[in-house]
Amino acid sequence: MYIDLRSDTVTQPTAAMREAMYQAEVGDDVYSEDPTINRLQELAATITGKEAALFVPSGTMGNAIALLTHAGRGQAVIVGDQSHIYRYEAGGASTLGGSPMYTVPTHPDGMLDLDAVTHGIADESDEHTAATALICIENSHNRCGGTVIGVEQIEAISALAHTHGVAVHMDGARIFNAATALNIPVSTLVSSVDSLMFCLSKGLSAPVGSLLVGETAFIRRARRVRKVLGGGMRQAGVLAAAGIVALEQMVERLAEDHENCERLAYGLADIPHIQIQPDQVVTNILLFSLHHGEQPFSDSEIALFLNKAREQGILLGRMGERNIRAVTHAGIEAAHIDQALIGIRQAIQEIYPS
Repeated sequence: MYIDLRSDTVTQPTAAMREAMYQAEVGDDVYSEDPTINRLQELAATITGKEAALFVPSGTMGNAIALLTHAGRGQAVIVGDQSHIYRYEAGGASTLGGSPMYTVPTHPDGMLDLDAVTHGIADESDEHTAATALICIENSHNRCGGTVIGVEQIEAISALAHTHGVAVHMDGARIFNAATALNIPVSTLVSSVDSLMFCLSKGLSAPVGSLLVGETAFIRRARRVRKVLGGGMRQAGVLAAAGIVALEQMVERLAEDHENCERLAYGLADIPHIQIQPDQVVTNILLFSLHHGEQPFSDSEIALFLNKAREQGILLGRMGERNIRAVTHAGIEAAHIDQALIGIRQAIQEIYPS
């Protein structure tokens, strides 16, 4: 049996979720008549402090709906060059909505470079430039190693955007991890953004689903876009039931994942050939790289290491050009972390015996 640290998307639904799905009362959600989905949406809006919410099949669809709702064809969307929206979602806004993505540098903590954002905002006065409609931020930040941006940083971006009449969308796939790391309510963390997408199917362990939240008028428009994308799922209360359990029962335990990730980070720091900054690990994601002396491992050496780790029962994934990612989640306990460290050390020794 593997210790799977590739992602928190590999979580299994809990017994309570399976029972809730079995017992779920359902209706046709395209008619807004599924009571369980309606209850989930109301719960999501309340927790995030927003007016309304929309249940969607995936985080990628949720982000795409947000971008298509905020930005019209030919209107630009500012994104970080390391953002999930830009790197891993097939260019949804550009592909589907004709909205060009304008990239700005992402700082190591996941914060956008505000000077670059300021220079990137364009209005209708320049006929040569696509006017900016939206700025997207990410929290926690996947490609930056699960880093978190705080309330003041988010408010700074939002104030800048709103001064120019531009909306702000947050890709909050793991927003509950971010709020847990900061020890503040999610509603406080997202109060200044115009819309937020968060996932139920990662650290919260639901099998399927994400929520898009924002003002009532925005969600009304977003619902139409969801229809266009084929996201109206009829009697999907069986899925929403697991989401309700996720929000009610799985948020508080995220701190355990963070503790296990920190445990893993400091353990990795003691293994030869591994480079990691354990003091910068704040949520459930960490990144590390492999070096032989001053020379980074080649692609083939990284692939060999991942295969050796798999042989030891440890599943890891790549992130970026040279980084390896590990993600803790429900089902991974401290004992698994200790076992993983033993397996990773053995994998390294098989490549470069000491």
